[in-house]
Amino acid sequence: MKVYTKTGDKGTTALFGGTRVPKHHIRIESYGTVDELNSHIGLIRDQEIDPRSKEILVHIQDKLFTVGAILATDPEKAILKSGKERLNIPKIEEEDIQLLEKEMDTMNDELPPMTHFVLPGGHTTVSYCHIARCVCRRAERLATLLHEQEPTDAYVLKYLNRLSDYLFVLARKLSHDLQANEIKWVPKKL
Repeated sequence: MKVYTKTGDKGTTALFGGTRVPKHHIRIESYGTVDELNSHIGLIRDQEIDPRSKEILVHIQDKLFTVGAILATDPEKAILKSGKERLNIPKIEEEDIQLLEKEMDTMNDELPPMTHFVLPGGHTTVSYCHIARCVCRRAERLATLLHEQEPTDAYVLKYLNRLSDYLFVLARKLSHDLQANEIKWVPKKL
C-alpha cells in the first residue's frame, strides 16, 4: 500500500464516506487536532512513568483514534436510508468517560489538595502533559465549533472535555511521583 495517493494535491481530502472537502475544513481541523493530541500522548507514554499510567494512555490513544474516525465521517453518509450504519465505526461510550473520571479520582486521592492554579512545568514529563492538555482543549474547541455547524456525537465532546481534566490531574500526579516542584500561581497585587 502506498502512503501517497496524490488525490489531495489540489487542497482537498476525502472524509469517510467519500465526500471531498477542503483541507482547511473545520472537520479536518477537528480530527487533525485529535491526531496531534494522540502524538503528544504517545510522547508522554514514552517517558519513565508508572505502568498503570502507560496502560491508561494506550487506552486513551485507542479512543482518540475512535474520536478521529467519528469526526472524519460525513454524517450524511454514515447512515443508510434504512437507518442502519453504513460505516463500521466504533463509538465513544459513557464507560469511556467514567474510566477517565475513576482514574482522576484515584490519582487525586494520593495528591495534596489543590489550593491554587499551578504553573505548567517542573519536569519535562510534566510539561508534556500540560502541552497535551492544551492541545486537548483546542481539539475540544474545534469539535464544539464543528458540532454547531454539523451536529456530531455528544460523547465525543464530553470525552475531550474529560480528557483535558485527566491530563491535568496526570500532570499533578507525575509532578508528585517525580518530586518536581509544583509552582503555585499567586496573582501579584497591584
